[in-house]
Amino acid sequence: MTSKSGYELWLSYAPYDKSSSDKYHDKIKSVYSSYGSEIMDAVSDEIEQVFSCLFDGYFFLEKSSIVKFHPYSLLIAPFDHLDEDICEMLSLDKVPTGDGFSILEIQNSILITGLTEKGVLYGCFHFIRLLQTGKSIDKISITTSPNVKFRILNHWDNLDGSIERGYAGKSIWKWSELPYTIDSRYKDYARACASIGINGAVLNNVNTQVYILSQEYIEKASAIASVLRHYGIRIFLSVNFSSPVLLGGLGTADPMDKSVIRWWKEKIACIYALIPDFGGFLVKADSEGQPGPYMYGRNHADGANMLGRVLAPYGGIVIWRAFVYGQGESDRAKKAYSDFKPLDGQFLSNVCIQVKNGPIDFQPREPVHPLFGAMKRTNVFMEFQITQEYLGQGNHLVFLAPMWKEILAFDTYSDGSGSDVGSCLSKINDKKLLTGISGVSNIGSDSNWCSTIFHQANWYAFGRLCWDYNLSVEEIAKEWAECTFGNNKKVLDAVLFILMNSWQACLDYMAPLGLHHIMRYHHHYGPDPGCDEGTREDWKPRYYHRADSIGLGFDRTRNGSAAVDQYDKHIADIFNDIHTCPEKYLLWFHHVPWDYVLSSGRNLKQELSFRFNKGVEEVQELCERWISIKSELDEKTYNDVLKKLEIQKKDAVEWRDVCLEYFMKFAGETKC
Repeated sequence: MTSKSGYELWLSYAPYDKSSSDKYHDKIKSVYSSYGSEIMDAVSDEIEQVFSCLFDGYFFLEKSSIVKFHPYSLLIAPFDHLDEDICEMLSLDKVPTGDGFSILEIQNSILITGLTEKGVLYGCFHFIRLLQTGKSIDKISITTSPNVKFRILNHWDNLDGSIERGYAGKSIWKWSELPYTIDSRYKDYARACASIGINGAVLNNVNTQVYILSQEYIEKASAIASVLRHYGIRIFLSVNFSSPVLLGGLGTADPMDKSVIRWWKEKIACIYALIPDFGGFLVKADSEGQPGPYMYGRNHADGANMLGRVLAPYGGIVIWRAFVYGQGESDRAKKAYSDFKPLDGQFLSNVCIQVKNGPIDFQPREPVHPLFGAMKRTNVFMEFQITQEYLGQGNHLVFLAPMWKEILAFDTYSDGSGSDVGSCLSKINDKKLLTGISGVSNIGSDSNWCSTIFHQANWYAFGRLCWDYNLSVEEIAKEWAECTFGNNKKVLDAVLFILMNSWQACLDYMAPLGLHHIMRYHHHYGPDPGCDEGTREDWKPRYYHRADSIGLGFDRTRNGSAAVDQYDKHIADIFNDIHTCPEKYLLWFHHVPWDYVLSSGRNLKQELSFRFNKGVEEVQELCERWISIKSELDEKTYNDVLKKLEIQKKDAVEWRDVCLEYFMKFAGETKC
């Protein structure tokens, strides 16, 4: 079971009961591992830690450059460090691709191998997970490779230690102490990320501070990279497009200017001299006040390609965010597609366009962003938000895997039926394109990393879905629960109920039927559907819900903003018709009359009341499930989670009361 602090995350290797220990010890008498690199040293360290718990402190481990076959042993090595006898035992279909791995039984022994050391590392963590959850390893045969190449955490951490949209303390990166003092937490962070297949970390906020590219901070970043690379993680930096002006003192940041290009070349050379495995740059440009190529009469391809060219000789990439809005577009949901779709095919091969999962901004539920499947000649990355900016932040327990799974499983019809977002991201038909998924981190300096133990589940689920988007939500939830809480059935049943029902509860009390962006303006916490704050129309909740005496919702049909037509025609026709539009998106795409009857038999006014009330009841049920296992938990874990659930229940009541009072004023003006 997890520790009282929650610091160990899902890697708390509690001692096994004797029956489990005996079961595995009969199969594995000793461990033989290859050596010779930082990553393989990390593998050996992890195996030693796990097996010390599993076998009550006793096991035999031998390291060698070439691993030979030994019966009743665990054999761990990259494919090119295996003895010929072992290689002859393998069939070609058991050799994974890329950074994948195989875990196989060969003549009463178990082999963990891959083409790369990273693959072996991921394979070892997968094997450990099997042991943690008590799975059988008899006749084991697993071969798997990640769906996408880049699996990255985006830290919105500022250099002063604060975190934008962070709800779990301050940044774990202690910039003021670097490079001379390296916190032990960096290694534990890297272990946790590697255990779920994450292989990249953007260290700083997309709303970046320009001096991240100063020599002083490059040296600090290098110190972090020196720890993370032991676990196969490359670092990236968010950069300001105007750095040549703000840091370099030039008179322009025009991407076509030779002095600007020269400045970036020199800066990148400095970075790679200290960080040879540097991943590249993340750029937020021409968005929310951040400078970009538009100010010089250039487009996004011009800006991104300039950086791509200077990074290409080093193997670096540019991740260029597509989060743009305003500048003449009447419907904010349409802006990114309008700007980027015409540029499809114009970006260099090492430039990746990072697109949020939905067309607005990490709402509790959004239809998929129309750019997925639309840019077939461009590297397109997914951007999820793990931190719950719009979903109760660090106070509400909301398991996000069902949301992400819904997005990944959405059929775009971009290449006919079966073109789900997951396959578009993984580019199964075009291996030349780069693939990736990024997640805005929910990690902070809190002892439990993520505000509560339950919030750790979203970090875990993000990594697992990046590796394999075909995994079921139930499978991921069960893995995390067992690794974190142990095998107490009563506890697991309650924890799984909370995980599997929390998102729907949030949708019901916060955003039923596709309502969106009706939170308080400044901090995005709590309801305020009538808010008129903000200098921009598209920052006001009333812009999105359009409540009036006729009905509720944003008309994005062909009679409205025509946002539906940014999707494939098959999907657009479904969304455009109020009778075929999925009810979960109804108020997103339609201005629905108050007397419109839904599938439940209730009209819109009645359905809203039902959903908001149901959300409050669902949160009450989450609380009751947690309270029911009080005697099975340590006091700190129980109280920490209960405190958050009580806040969530109070907030759910506020959402219900404020929203119903506001919307029913409009509904009362017409007969329903």
